[in-house]
Amino acid sequence: MPKGFLLLLLHAHLPYVRHPEYDYFLEENWLYEAAVETYIPLLDMFERLLNDRVDFRITLSLSPTLLEMFSDRLLNERLLRHINKLIELTAKELRRNRRNASLKPLCMMYHKRFKRIKRLYENRYGKDLVKAFKALKSTEQIEIITTSATHAYLPNLAPYPEAVNAQIKVGIENYKKHFGEAPAGLWLPECGYYEGLDRIVSEADIRFFFLETHGILHGRPKAKYGVFKPVKCPSGVVAFGRDAVSAKQVWCSKTGYPGDPDYRDFYRDIGYDLPLDYIRPYIHPDGIRIHTGIKYHRITGRTDRKKPYQRERALKKAKMHALDFIAKIKLRAEELNRQYNFTPFVVAPYDAELFGHWWFEGVEWLEFLLREISLQNEIKTVAPSECLYENPGLQTVSPSFSSWGNHGYSSTWVNKSNDWAIKHIHKACELMTELKERFPAPSPLIKRALNQAMRELLLSQSSDWQFLMHTGASAEYAEKRLTEHLKAFNTLYRMITTEQISEKWLAELEDKYCLFPELDYRV
Repeated sequence: MPKGFLLLLLHAHLPYVRHPEYDYFLEENWLYEAAVETYIPLLDMFERLLNDRVDFRITLSLSPTLLEMFSDRLLNERLLRHINKLIELTAKELRRNRRNASLKPLCMMYHKRFKRIKRLYENRYGKDLVKAFKALKSTEQIEIITTSATHAYLPNLAPYPEAVNAQIKVGIENYKKHFGEAPAGLWLPECGYYEGLDRIVSEADIRFFFLETHGILHGRPKAKYGVFKPVKCPSGVVAFGRDAVSAKQVWCSKTGYPGDPDYRDFYRDIGYDLPLDYIRPYIHPDGIRIHTGIKYHRITGRTDRKKPYQRERALKKAKMHALDFIAKIKLRAEELNRQYNFTPFVVAPYDAELFGHWWFEGVEWLEFLLREISLQNEIKTVAPSECLYENPGLQTVSPSFSSWGNHGYSSTWVNKSNDWAIKHIHKACELMTELKERFPAPSPLIKRALNQAMRELLLSQSSDWQFLMHTGASAEYAEKRLTEHLKAFNTLYRMITTEQISEKWLAELEDKYCLFPELDYRV
């Protein structure tokens, strides 16, 4: 019997960004960078573990918007173009640094890495990452769950249960389309929970979801085992609470592993360092400097004089940190065993892009971790569905309002930078309900317009827009997108209610935002 269980979850999500009207669009790079630095390396790593018959369990949450972008032919071709550019740039860097003893090995590493990424993406996965994840899911060592349609922060929609229901059901139907069956679990976007949300989740036939730590600790009655054992909500759906200590150890860039001086520095990139004439073909066409993903320095410390990155040294540190993480989990499990006489569950969810993108060595850290755990019997990795099967009698607790955002509640998504949007989104929710009731059996053209109105409403509700406006990163783009979706919704509302629909304009909208083709506005 193990001393403790470790439930690892990687939440993979990006907002829907697709701009066919431009040959190059800066924010589309979010997808390409994540695919090259996180998603394809994770797929590759999981396959290595499976080929070596490593016994492990891990949970992935794949958002519907991310799955829709993975399935988009235009974005697939642009991703391949992005990879080819990286191969071309690293070949150029190899020539430039052929006599530089410290940089030449790094140039070779990047060149080989990007060529392997291309082989995997083009040949092994057939430019179909959904199919690749589906193959992993079939092994039953990797559990894949869903989240709401456009990653809406659900507490902001609480006054409109039908809107919350639509976000969840569209997410579930999208999962069924891609994976051929219903998901067992749901990732609440930003771990956002409010009283009564569990009932809506349960009515959607979801068996479990995840909460921030104080969502469990502030619940009623007090959870006997804290976050170290799942609890049952009044509706019957099960909630897993995030362990704050293990989260900080991996997530925090200051006191956690990713801030170690031997790891690669994310912010020091040749897109900013090298002469503009040299780097111009690989940055924004207007000459705006951007991250290329090629970085030659390690974190070093709080200094502008960064030391050269040493790959082998960084990998040794990643293995050491994996062993340290296991030792800490084991120690806490032993303490809880002595104190409460039960086998604890340590729930450790992270944003997937932490691994590989923000923390370059994160994928290797995860591989070291899973391999080492499989070699000993003191800690065992588990999937949520296994936990439910092995723990039929759970304490019933009503969770409290919570999120994993800054300060633990809603301040990230409701503040002076973005709160203006909420009243417009709420009004659109009311109008969409009116349209659903007013047009129960519409003509084909009006039905297309109703579905597109629903699509625009869902896109306006994405938590990403408020988050980006709050942080200031891509705030102008975020505000523009949110405003455009609300404007399109209101225009469609007027066209539908007057039955004067511009089919040409509608077709342009459908082409630009072509996600969820299975969508039915009556949801």
